[in-house]
Amino acid sequence: MGQFCFGVDVGGTTIKLGLFNNNGNILDKWEIPTRTIDHGCHILPDIRKAVERKIEERALLLGDCVGVGVGVPGPVGQDGTVYTAVNLGWGRINVNKELGTPLALPVKTANDANVAALGEMWQGGAIGHRNIVLVTLGTGVGGGIIIDGKIVSGSRGAGGEIGHMHVKDEEEIACNCGNKGCLEQYASATGIVRLAKEMLEQSKEKSVLKGRKISAKTVFDAVKQRDALAIMVVEKFGEYLGKALAQIASVCDPEIFVLGGGVSKAGDILIEYVSKYYKKYAFETCRNAKFALAKLENDAGIYGSAKLVLE
Repeated sequence: MGQFCFGVDVGGTTIKLGLFNNNGNILDKWEIPTRTIDHGCHILPDIRKAVERKIEERALLLGDCVGVGVGVPGPVGQDGTVYTAVNLGWGRINVNKELGTPLALPVKTANDANVAALGEMWQGGAIGHRNIVLVTLGTGVGGGIIIDGKIVSGSRGAGGEIGHMHVKDEEEIACNCGNKGCLEQYASATGIVRLAKEMLEQSKEKSVLKGRKISAKTVFDAVKQRDALAIMVVEKFGEYLGKALAQIASVCDPEIFVLGGGVSKAGDILIEYVSKYYKKYAFETCRNAKFALAKLENDAGIYGSAKLVLE
């Protein structure tokens, strides 16, 4: 068996790559631009060249390598078929074959949020647990579910699409997915900004947020200053997310929820508000699930992709 493997995290702007040994130690990491022109036809050849260059640079043999794991922003089937990846310009494509054949190495592909969850389980905030839910709180809300150490991807690769759970019937504005009332519209960084702006318009409460450029960070910083309006915003955010996680727990009963993405930089105060509402709404048997912050940050995808091929 080979001693090394590659983890690849394909983003809309950059592709992150990592060289790992079989013990999960990262030996090298680097990035290349994501060339989405021409319907993304350059992406897989660019990954192949990047891996081949690293093999040559390190004087490795193909037999030294277990394979290449790839995380992709879109639903991925069990056989490595990406059904669509809008940010990459892709339609239906089988990455395992299209990348693995020219590389002459095994390739395994999964959704990027799912591999990030695998990475956090393996070397991050959920070490020691085999039943986890990762929630990424950034521009949108992503998620990955691991049960008994295995990714739950579903029949069409859409398992773990936490951000598109329906949480509000009265919503009139459409989510990016086309539906209305998705969790992503309230629990993402952009959702927090939206909640804050709405409350600033409706409330006569004095706030340090008034007259400032609003971001998720400024809202949480204001909470730490005990700003009353900011606390109202984060209470509402925490209720949306906590209630959604309680519903998820009733289905998959995780040991731990790991919170990642840019919003998680708020730290323990994030867990305080989310876990409070989780405990309020969770089924009694699931109520004591742990909460933790993600530790691998932007490297979770390459760690998880590497673990994917080591399985």
